[in-house]
Amino acid sequence: MNFKRTLIIKPSSMGDIVQALPVLTALKETHPAARVSWLVSKPFAGLLEGHPRLAEVIPFDRKRYARVGTSLSALIDFARFLHGLRRRRFTAVLDLQGLFRSGLCALACGAPSRVGFATARELAPLFYTAEVGVAHDELHAVDRYLTLARQVGLKPPRAADHLPVSPEARADARDRLASLGLEPQWPYLVVCAYARWETKQWPADRFARVIDRLARDTGARAVIVGSADAGPSAQAIARAAQEPPIDLAGRTTLKELVAVIAEGRVMATNDSGPMHIAAAVGTPVVAIFGPTNPRRTGPYGKGHRVLAGRAACSPCYRRRCLLGGTDAIRCMRNIGPDEVADLVLDAWRDADNPNASG
Repeated sequence: MNFKRTLIIKPSSMGDIVQALPVLTALKETHPAARVSWLVSKPFAGLLEGHPRLAEVIPFDRKRYARVGTSLSALIDFARFLHGLRRRRFTAVLDLQGLFRSGLCALACGAPSRVGFATARELAPLFYTAEVGVAHDELHAVDRYLTLARQVGLKPPRAADHLPVSPEARADARDRLASLGLEPQWPYLVVCAYARWETKQWPADRFARVIDRLARDTGARAVIVGSADAGPSAQAIARAAQEPPIDLAGRTTLKELVAVIAEGRVMATNDSGPMHIAAAVGTPVVAIFGPTNPRRTGPYGKGHRVLAGRAACSPCYRRRCLLGGTDAIRCMRNIGPDEVADLVLDAWRDADNPNASG
């Protein structure tokens, strides 16, 4: 393949984009002169803008283009978007999304090499010039993406800074937290209590008990992060906690979110996009899993701690629990606050020791 001008297509979601970033690292290490662009949904463009390994971030207006069947102006805009892709004269496309729309974008580029997964859905493989098979269903998402990278001749990445955070961004995050009452350079726990699936959400009052335990044992505070949708869970934690956390849910840009997570000493979280950011920037994670499988989508790398598999039906991969009453979302409710707090404290003590096991 000729990687001189390469397009990576991975528009969403936040966690999936972060998990795909090692492919970019592998590409630039194998072909340093390659000019790499990334097609990403507009809400997540800020995550990639300014990335030192990317020459261009191409925002994809999914909300707008979803109306192509009902709006002539949207159809015209989408046609212009596809024409813009073709004008860039890409020599290779890696479609890591694997859906009809991403496959169509790959085809529209006119690149002589268009590669995606053989298991891609919605007829996307029809648009590829080559397909990559992945044999193991339990393969972690990062390893799945790197399997495709290896199959097209890219070397395994040596660097681990797949989501670089500048010193300036870190300093700005610290200044922001200082303005909210956190002592400069004081270590803090990052908490992400929200997830898009209701079945992934651990009860807010239990997060509050973890925060209080950490405050009692170490004197540290917690910083709650997430999108605007995380606001209600953040407020519920604040009401239940004796030690009030700093609430940044819905109050940061994506760049600021990454920096706040990177500066944190440990993160306690559900299976979420911010969890993958923490793993990518080197912040130790304590993750709570219920309906999903940490072997596939857990925090990638060493030093993380995961609680999972606390019900016979887990993982079920369902957004809504089929059980009712006191049995609802048993996989999450069977995980107690004390055991999460114990793991957070273990990670807290080990945070300065790069050889610590977890």
